[in-house]
Amino acid sequence: MQIIKDKKIFEKFVKKLQKRSFSEPKIEDSVRKILNDIKKSGDKALARYTKLFDKHSLPLKIGKKEIEKKAKDISKDVFNALIFAEERIRKFHEKQLEKSWQYQEGDIILGQIIRPLERVGAYVPGGKASYPSTVLMNIIPAQVAGVKEIAVCVPTPNGELNPIVCAALSILGIKEVYRIGGAQAIAAMAYGTETIKKVDKIVGPGNIYVATAKKLVFGEVDIDMIAGPSEILIIADNSANPAFVAADMLSQAEHDEMACSILVTNSEQLVNSVKKEITRQLKKLPKASIAKESLKNFGAIIIVKSLQEACNIANTIAPEHLEVMTENPEKLLPLLKNAGAIFLGQFTPEPIGDYVAGPNHTLPTSGTARFFSPLGVYDFVKKSSLIKVGENGFNKLAPYVEVLATLEGLHAHANTVKVRKTT
Repeated sequence: MQIIKDKKIFEKFVKKLQKRSFSEPKIEDSVRKILNDIKKSGDKALARYTKLFDKHSLPLKIGKKEIEKKAKDISKDVFNALIFAEERIRKFHEKQLEKSWQYQEGDIILGQIIRPLERVGAYVPGGKASYPSTVLMNIIPAQVAGVKEIAVCVPTPNGELNPIVCAALSILGIKEVYRIGGAQAIAAMAYGTETIKKVDKIVGPGNIYVATAKKLVFGEVDIDMIAGPSEILIIADNSANPAFVAADMLSQAEHDEMACSILVTNSEQLVNSVKKEITRQLKKLPKASIAKESLKNFGAIIIVKSLQEACNIANTIAPEHLEVMTENPEKLLPLLKNAGAIFLGQFTPEPIGDYVAGPNHTLPTSGTARFFSPLGVYDFVKKSSLIKVGENGFNKLAPYVEVLATLEGLHAHANTVKVRKTT
């Protein structure tokens, strides 16, 4: 893990972070082949890739009874946790609902019509681990928005369904689920096959092949975002508990070797304490080898002179998760401009937001928090402008239309108002 004090070293570190992208030509070539195969051969190609990668030839669609039966295999504690999370996530996202609106100027009526998307596809990773929280976070906002059709794709290695994922799907009442994963699942949802109807938007995280596929089908359908490796940046002063700071850095480092964990502090004393805590806590982690590699490659402690400088660094990096462990964290909030989610105070670790707080855990990564937002209800609606003009309003607006259209050389545009002025 790097200790950074110098501005030039910091700039070099930021460039290293920015290189963690999904733009790998070889992977793009492989994904393009899969996309084209699915587009051309539909279910036939889908079955072939599923047998190749997931090692089974089971029917693509998973029946409701099969999901409900598998969901019964979970413990009561797990079921209660899912229900608890579902209720909080739904309550938060209901606050995001927007309404259509309009206003009137004489006989001119202007407004905006907000409608839900008709059909959405959600991808739920299911290779190395199961992610029921991803089911909740990606589907609940769509349901709150009023999306009528939600199709879910989840990979099932060797045909095995994950009972906890099934329980999450059952709790949400999802009826359309397919046992497919990878780039082929993204292709199926984007282009449609004999079994899977084309969607309007695809959401959900995945590995590099899934992310690349989403990037390549964008335009054919909408997507939520192209999520990169997980990241956390913690701003802390000497009031911070070093055990808390170390634990929260490791919570991201265990994701994978490309994950990024950064501490920015004005306290040299905290730096030494956090380093010791990381060493101590690593010994107890089942995924210690992954966390060590992550910290080695993309871990850093940045020492600054002031908390103002710490905020400037956070804004430059624009992290997915930004924790503030200072004596008065609210005081820094106006200075923090770029972050996927901001966690204030000693008792707000990032996993609180991952699972049960309520806000969405699908967040912009790799600096895209400068212009992207967390997944929300607003991602599952479309907006249409509404314009109605009466005769008086037409007479008010027409002369300006004629001037501007003529100026741009669009004489047929100008003529649309001329012909109405003569009737």
